[in-house]
Amino acid sequence: MSRATLGVIVGNRDFFPDRLVTEARRDILSLFNELDLEAVILDENETKFGSVETYAHAKACADLFRKNRDRIDGILVTLPNFGDEKGVAETIKLSGLEVPILVQAYPDDLTQFTLERRRDAFCGKISVCNNLRQYGFPFSLTRLHTVHPLSESFKEDLRRFVGVCRVVKGLRNARLGMVGARPNAFNTVRFSEKLLQAYGISVSTIDLSEVFAAANKLADNDPQVVTKLEEIRSYAKAEGVPGGSLVRMAKLGIVISDWMAENDLQATAIQCWNSVQRNYGVNVCTLMSMMSEKLMPSACEADITGVLSMYALQLASGRPSALVDWNNNYGDDPDRCVFFHCGNWAKSFLPDIEIKTAEILGTTLGEENTYGAVAGRVPAGPVTFARITTDDFNGMIRTYVGEGALTDDPLDTFGSRAVVRVPNLQKLLQYICKNGFEHHVAMNGSHVAATLAEAFETYFGWDVYVHEG
Repeated sequence: MSRATLGVIVGNRDFFPDRLVTEARRDILSLFNELDLEAVILDENETKFGSVETYAHAKACADLFRKNRDRIDGILVTLPNFGDEKGVAETIKLSGLEVPILVQAYPDDLTQFTLERRRDAFCGKISVCNNLRQYGFPFSLTRLHTVHPLSESFKEDLRRFVGVCRVVKGLRNARLGMVGARPNAFNTVRFSEKLLQAYGISVSTIDLSEVFAAANKLADNDPQVVTKLEEIRSYAKAEGVPGGSLVRMAKLGIVISDWMAENDLQATAIQCWNSVQRNYGVNVCTLMSMMSEKLMPSACEADITGVLSMYALQLASGRPSALVDWNNNYGDDPDRCVFFHCGNWAKSFLPDIEIKTAEILGTTLGEENTYGAVAGRVPAGPVTFARITTDDFNGMIRTYVGEGALTDDPLDTFGSRAVVRVPNLQKLLQYICKNGFEHHVAMNGSHVAATLAEAFETYFGWDVYVHEG
């Protein structure tokens, strides 16, 4: 991930000690250096110790932000004392930035409650937030009302906020590719392009006939094909996979990659059955796994909002995501179930990854036409799950997020598979069913549910259900 850049507003009120402002600026720059963040902040000599208090200060800070608008991912407001509520709001208004905002206030020390060290930022934060609300700016808060920026608590707050900034920036500029129509049997993956576009999320489409035609024009000994073939073979074990199937996969991968590059796409959703098998003779799953591993998520069954969910998780965590089915109960344990697909999960999830056939699809499409599915078992670890869907009846986007654990419980089956434990899983499944969510859900090997919830609800205004055990 690229280095995050935050605009920093140091609030001040003139009848509080100036040394508090100087100390705060030093604290913030030290913290940013520790967390490898870049700060866009007023020079100490440009305004009073580089703080924002008056309208003139606000104009100076806003001008600095405007000059760096293409770099700034979010804004940190730090209050070493009460601060000036209007100065903060005016800075953001004049800057024209529409990025996430985090408000942090310093705590007072009961042993230094004198005129020389008293802060009153506890109170000032409420006033600053009041003004941000009046001006119509959405903003984020630290978990503690007052918190020192060098504390572990605030470091966690800031890391989470940077994740929120990545999600917001990424989704507002997301360009997704839909390769082929949805499988006719899957009404469940229907979605509204117009609702997505209203939030800056664009969808480009291509027919599978165009993809197959371009792939068939490539010669087996084309240098691009040779290179792609070696990439596939080095990616996963392919023992028993016919050479012809691997070559067809390589050609397909080249065409899809070229189309993505031409259209500046970050992610794809592909009609993975049944036209690919019937008209081209392979499964596209290995290629989808490889793209997801490269942080270009790819979802099966032309599930655009599914791949959007994968992309959001990836932005929050910096790690690959996968699209899975809520697929099976795990015996009689109400808090465990099986995640499954036939499958296309990124290699990061499958240390024992192998290229195989899709056994279920093979029963109707011919197993010899389904080489390219990847198989493996996900080991124990953390997991965040998330789903975005377009609610066309109500003209809105709805989501749910939650966390759990992938387990090492025994699972004797095939495909891409995992056992997951989610506290109070039955409540979640009731919610999914009653609210018409898809059977697909995106998963990520991290715990970032709070990051997604904050981004979805605060900065997009989407309906969010946060599952808690």
